[in-house]
Amino acid sequence: MRVAIVAGEASGDMLGAALIRALKARWPALEFEGIAGPKMEAEGARSLYPMEKLAVRGYVEVLKSLKDILAIRRGLARRLLARKPDLFIGIDAPDFNIGGAWIRGLEPRLRASGIPVVHYVSPSIWAWRPERIRTIGRAVDRMLVMFPFEEPIYREAGIGVDYVGHPLADAMPMVPDRAEARAQLRLPRSAVPVALLPGSRVSELELHADLVIETARRLAAARPELRFFVPLATRETRELFERRLYEREARELPITVLFGHARLALQAAEVALVASGTATLEAALARCPMVVTYRVKPLTHWLVKRKAILPYFSLPNVLSGEFIVPELLQADATPGNLAQAMGNWLDNRVAREALRRRFDEIHRRLAAGHDERVVRALMPYLSGCEASAQSQDAGVRAAVRG
Repeated sequence: MRVAIVAGEASGDMLGAALIRALKARWPALEFEGIAGPKMEAEGARSLYPMEKLAVRGYVEVLKSLKDILAIRRGLARRLLARKPDLFIGIDAPDFNIGGAWIRGLEPRLRASGIPVVHYVSPSIWAWRPERIRTIGRAVDRMLVMFPFEEPIYREAGIGVDYVGHPLADAMPMVPDRAEARAQLRLPRSAVPVALLPGSRVSELELHADLVIETARRLAAARPELRFFVPLATRETRELFERRLYEREARELPITVLFGHARLALQAAEVALVASGTATLEAALARCPMVVTYRVKPLTHWLVKRKAILPYFSLPNVLSGEFIVPELLQADATPGNLAQAMGNWLDNRVAREALRRRFDEIHRRLAAGHDERVVRALMPYLSGCEASAQSQDAGVRAAVRG
């Protein structure tokens, strides 16, 4: 059986890899193709277009890439309609996959042709743009959600839904080994590690790199014991950050750029500066106190703020229902403010330990047996694969008896 699958950024690639791994453990013969990143490709997915083309966030920011994105969506739709898959799974990337009021997404077009459509990772309708649920209802046959509070939202709207938990919560240890993480990073005993996660997209690095570098400069001037680690997911983001280090004359700072290894950096760190997104959840699961930041174009910020429902944006705060980590966004995101907020965590061990206990509560709620839940949710769509596997097993048993 063939499954078409589309992810649009590094966090979607990570989630897609976990999904593929769970499904192939149950149905090894499944084939996956669509738009995938390196982690999904490592699990056997075939990518027809580069995922990096979709990795743009924000209304204004996407305009520069809109022509290419629309061309990719048209080309992929033609290909999938010409040779229909047995199932389509859209992983996040809601504007590309689901679409909106003005632009028809990939999923409603495929669903109208008779292809079953499942969307994995709910758009943040609980945070902003709640009207999108009507568009979602027209686009998908089933929604797989990662947070418990999302399930009743879809049930009340009459949309098929399954709560599957978060694969990161199952994959990450309940008690991170900070000593081992520090050893892997070759840190001397006197050093205090700090993780800096400026984002996974080039568009995020363009807005955050200088901010992160100047924040590190201020912290290092006041606290020479600090050592900074910057995990970056792609060659493009790594090159951009290293170029900004050179341009800001900051190469003397104790900054190590890592190729990936975000989890390692977060498990080792005393505190992290994290661009809002899935990385904030990863930091919480690593029990790493954090300061959350984010910048977008002013017009994008104005449009998002008008639609916002909650007073906070980062996942730790959303999941806790209150501000447990500081969020410094837009004009508040200055090197001075960020350095002060991070210094507050570094100076208060009692507060850090209290926050880690809150993170532990989040982790235990989200560790729900993701792989088993995903297999159970998708079994109705993959029944042909199930029947084929049973037929093969019967053939093998008959051959053995013969």
